[in-house]
Amino acid sequence: MSPSLFRRLTVGLAALTGVLGASLAGIRAADAVTVPILVADVDSGKVLYAQAPTDPWYPASITKLMTTYVALDLVRQGKVSLDSMITISAAATAEPPSKMGFKPGTQLTLDNALKIIMVKSANDIAYAIGENLGGSIDNFATLMNETAQRIGMHDSHWYNPNGLPDPRQWTSARDMAVLARALIRDFPESHDLFSISAIQFGRAVMANHNGLLGRYPGTDGMKTGFICSGGFNVVATATRNGRRIVTIVMGQPSPRERDVKAADLFDYAFAQSAGWTSPTLDALPASALSAPPDMRPFVCGGKKPPAIEDGPGALNAPGSAAQLIGGAAANSPALALAAFSNPALRARSLPPRAPLQPIAVWIGRNPAEGQQIIDAQEAEQKAAVANSRAAKLEAAKARRLAALEAAKQARAARAEQAQAAKATAKTPAAKVAAKAGHPLPHAASAYTAVETPTMPEAKPGKGLSKPAPKAAAHKAAPAKAAAKKPAAKKAASDE
Repeated sequence: MSPSLFRRLTVGLAALTGVLGASLAGIRAADAVTVPILVADVDSGKVLYAQAPTDPWYPASITKLMTTYVALDLVRQGKVSLDSMITISAAATAEPPSKMGFKPGTQLTLDNALKIIMVKSANDIAYAIGENLGGSIDNFATLMNETAQRIGMHDSHWYNPNGLPDPRQWTSARDMAVLARALIRDFPESHDLFSISAIQFGRAVMANHNGLLGRYPGTDGMKTGFICSGGFNVVATATRNGRRIVTIVMGQPSPRERDVKAADLFDYAFAQSAGWTSPTLDALPASALSAPPDMRPFVCGGKKPPAIEDGPGALNAPGSAAQLIGGAAANSPALALAAFSNPALRARSLPPRAPLQPIAVWIGRNPAEGQQIIDAQEAEQKAAVANSRAAKLEAAKARRLAALEAAKQARAARAEQAQAAKATAKTPAAKVAAKAGHPLPHAASAYTAVETPTMPEAKPGKGLSKPAPKAAAHKAAPAKAAAKKPAAKKAASDE
């Protein structure tokens, strides 16, 4: 072997070892959880690429594909029609976002309801579909599970029609590929339902959450979903040269990485041919896992999560990137090193989206009735705002009048007190007291009773003679007065 050839082989092996070593180290750091990925040919059901295809996973809003199949199947059976009215209940209104926010009692056709859940992914509308078509959410979930078994889904358990978090509700990449093929096969007349780029309700335009539509050539469906425990998921279909591929990517840390990875998988799949050795969806082995892993620590990192349906994007937790690559589990080395290279994913993005082509949706039976309802609701809202404002103004006026009346009464009370004090000051006793320097207090009376002390009468005793004649009495009076003066003088000296 020549030295130059040996050197090239050495460098190549070192680079390959470094890439695989980094991937394996990252996977060990993330507890070796492998995210589900599957690529299959729609017509034949042949699997072109698979990674953990039957592992249980939280579906999030790709659940709405199952809800749509059940609804379209009921239409096919003649039990309902696309013009059947769906009534929004208070329970549906209480569902968390993403939602339309219609008032309880609002009605819309099943056709418009399906368009809304496929584009806006409105949880309140999906809940209302389940209530109206199943009679209750539990009954509709039973229909979902029975239908899933009938069309060949073996790994799915359904408990609600919108995909909001429920630890009992999960599916697999294989089951979602089976469901996608069944929707395309059984309802070809509803093909456009899964490729609507946007809906328009009134003046509001809402774009589809599927970031591949209008950005990856040939994309024609289907649905995205996100919750922290399941990451960012997508079931996507694309057609090129008459060949249709379905790609399922789950557990991604952001919508962009999910979309770029799906685009790479489409590129890979369209370059491959499904040979006789390729397994079918039904032939994929069952998973050894008994329940889905919780991706919350890796996807949301303990921070505030984005909206239930594709918000601005989740934040990566430390060590989560390699865990979400799944490179070591790839069955194609070229695909592992190219499509699943996380640094490459972070540095790339899809082209800008093509201009939206909104499809109108409405409440009521037709657009005219829907506009009348909207106008009536707007008039009612304006009237409520005006009434609220008038009530606030009236309350403020009442408070002002009450304050003025209280001030008036306070002034009157002060004036009355002042007049009473003035009248008291004019009484004779008050004048005398004022001249003496001791004005009477307001509570004192101007008239007081004065008792004049009298001398006690002398009682006859032994050795006393009879009372003297009047002349003698007159002579004794000065003597008594003289005897009284020293006592008064002594009393004054005791103070």
